Amino acid sequence: MKIITYGIALTLWLLPIIYANAQENNIESKLEILENSKEQIIAEEKDALKIEVETINERLERNEITETKADKLKEEVAEKRALNIENRLNIVDNKIALLTRNDNDTIIKEQNTMVVGVFDDGEIINVSFHNRKRYDRRTTSDLVFAFGLNNVITKGESLNDSDFEIGGSRFTELGWAWKTRVFKNTNWLRIKYGFSFQWNGLKPTDNRFYVDTGEQTELQEFPENLDKSKFRLDNLVFPVHFELGPSRKIERENYIRYSTRKKIKIGLGGYAGFKLSSKQKLKYSKEGQNVKEKLKASYNTNNIVYGLSGYIGWNCAALYIKYDLNTIFKDNPIEQRNISLGLRFDMD
Repeated sequence: MKIITYGIALTLWLLPIIYANAQENNIESKLEILENSKEQIIAEEKDALKIEVETINERLERNEITETKADKLKEEVAEKRALNIENRLNIVDNKIALLTRNDNDTIIKEQNTMVVGVFDDGEIINVSFHNRKRYDRRTTSDLVFAFGLNNVITKGESLNDSDFEIGGSRFTELGWAWKTRVFKNTNWLRIKYGFSFQWNGLKPTDNRFYVDTGEQTELQEFPENLDKSKFRLDNLVFPVHFELGPSRKIERENYIRYSTRKKIKIGLGGYAGFKLSSKQKLKYSKEGQNVKEKLKASYNTNNIVYGLSGYIGWNCAALYIKYDLNTIFKDNPIEQRNISLGLRFDMD
């Protein structure tokens, strides 16, 4: 029993040594095979060159080519075979260097993930290159800037009968929007969402300004000659649009992108938010003095803002329209809603 136990112990002690010797002999064998393959490579390329030269000579004998042409062809095939020998020997030398340096281990590097397998009969097997997973950014963001004409839709009236100057009433919008591709492998539909500050200005006609009577807010004639009368609503809203349109797919080694530059795009959606402030700015002359007044009050305006909006454009510019579904004033007997038309720029 003791003999068996000692034998097992001795075997276990000798196994690492036996394995190391086997590995060393295995490496030496493979190195020898690779060294011998160099002579075979030279012989193969010389035999191929000999056949090609004989073929050229046969064509020369059949008068298919001239002697000058034959000499040129021989020079070309000789140069080709010389380069083949050089390149194939370099490959063998690289295999030898790799084997010597790494002792037949598997190498795994993850810069772009290079995997080199083990040797089999002097040849490297399972050699593959796996690029890092390409980054597909489905959500992008960009600055939104819009400006244009502003006015009011009054129930029962047309814009021709508006109480506000068409050219003098303007709006401005500035915000930030995120755009997310809806589907994984196509970009024809996107959701665009974000936040925007809106400044909606109205310039009353006929020397009038807004007065809060307590029951309603109405336009009244100003007692002096007005040089300027401007009413403005400042809002913070959160728009959401479904954007449709073609795009260009850009595929690179490490990333995928979809570009809508120089493409038509259509956005349909709406917005909701709240009023930040309502104010009037008046300029007039009184007793020879120039007077400027900035009046800030609620003016009985709605604090909640919501509406519909849309745009159609090319590249980063678009024709833009927005329409408030909420009335401007809470208790006025006549419903009035803000409407804007202008240009929108998404700096993507």
